[in-house]
Amino acid sequence: MARLLLLSLLLIASAHAFHFHSSLCKTGASRMSSFRARQQRAESSSLMLATSRRSHTMTMMAAGSKPKKIVVLGGDGFCGWPTSLYLSEKGHDVIIVDNLSRRNIDNELGCSSLTPIESPETRVKAWEKVSGRTMRFVNLDVARDYQELVQLFLAEKPDAVVHFAEQRAAPYSQKGAKQKRYTVDNNVSGTNNLLVAVVESGLDIHVVHLGTMGVYGYGTSGGEIPEGYIDVILPGGRPSSILHPAYPGSVYHTTKCLDALLFQFYNKNDGIRVTDLHQGIVWGTNTPQTIKDERLINRFDYDGDYGTVLNRFIMQGALGVPLTVYGTGGQTRGFIHITDTARCIEIAVSNPPQAGEKVQIFNQIAETLRVGDLAKLVAEKTGVDINYLKNPRLESAENELEVANRKFRGLGLDPILLDSNLGLVDEVKTIAAKYADRCVREKILPASFWNRRREAECEANTLEGGK
Repeated sequence: MARLLLLSLLLIASAHAFHFHSSLCKTGASRMSSFRARQQRAESSSLMLATSRRSHTMTMMAAGSKPKKIVVLGGDGFCGWPTSLYLSEKGHDVIIVDNLSRRNIDNELGCSSLTPIESPETRVKAWEKVSGRTMRFVNLDVARDYQELVQLFLAEKPDAVVHFAEQRAAPYSQKGAKQKRYTVDNNVSGTNNLLVAVVESGLDIHVVHLGTMGVYGYGTSGGEIPEGYIDVILPGGRPSSILHPAYPGSVYHTTKCLDALLFQFYNKNDGIRVTDLHQGIVWGTNTPQTIKDERLINRFDYDGDYGTVLNRFIMQGALGVPLTVYGTGGQTRGFIHITDTARCIEIAVSNPPQAGEKVQIFNQIAETLRVGDLAKLVAEKTGVDINYLKNPRLESAENELEVANRKFRGLGLDPILLDSNLGLVDEVKTIAAKYADRCVREKILPASFWNRRREAECEANTLEGGK
């Protein structure tokens, strides 16, 4: 009965939100004019205000759902850590599983988080002290330690597993043979191990996976990208609902497409309940949970391999150096604040598919924006120039992007937008300025190239002075 009520609310909310959403998820000059109108300075308390206002509806939607035991794979990372804290604060029993591979990659690249992050053990103890809630940390490699993963499931009997435990950077996955092989070995083997472990355990564990909008590709599709599935007419006139065609733009994105096929198989063959979240580019650093104590601070990546575009721009602005836009800046991408990432995960965990249902797919974005317009916003706020560089990536120079995100909105998500009056862009700028002395400046520029031709073009561009 509760699920029927939830579905009814979803349909009603979707109907009311449709026209607003359609205009939200398109690019346009009106968004930039609203950006320019806002001049407020950020206060850290704005994060708390944002949570209070936006979480009310979601709390109502989740009313009646009991706390769950949740294993967060990759819970030490950029998205995994704040999500773990949010789930814990919501009353769930959280077990973080991580092999600290992202910290090891810091050593490989010679560029660590701009923010000083503590060890997992220190983080967990600090959270217990400030919140009164207990979390546990287990050092385990999901892609290699299969038997240990099975034993963990059998011992803990989790209700859900949130899967962040994948190499998440497209540029890093294109860096060289070593990184390409590692990305496939780690991501695909890890996902397969997770699914096999769920089957072998015999437990009814809901798998929530953080995927990417990049599975759809970033060409102009000519219409709205649906949430995972499209309706088609097969030869002979038979209607069918199939996965949206995959069009990955990197080795990393390819692994996410392979993940999607694994989910389809294990869902069909073994009845595993899966929710796959196709997320946009994440911006921001702190959340209302990570600002409670300096030891809880989230990582901030600014380098050419792991720094997401807005955070990278803000880092350059804080240093007073020109922003580096790849190509024309006409690439349109989906964006979401890190706080909303955590919220979306909790919504997904609280609303699992029923037994026997197909893989549930949500598009996890708040809005879309051209990269060039984003650079202009940051340049205006920081007073720096913009440099247009040869693009190290093999991608469309320009594209439109219209994306359906009615499912999360129907379940109560009121996302943070870049032009909101919450001051969160300024909050990121404050973080970048505070820890600017930790920045390795030469690591900001691209150091990974999609192929040899792109590398040669970028090297020639550097020799010409970036003109």
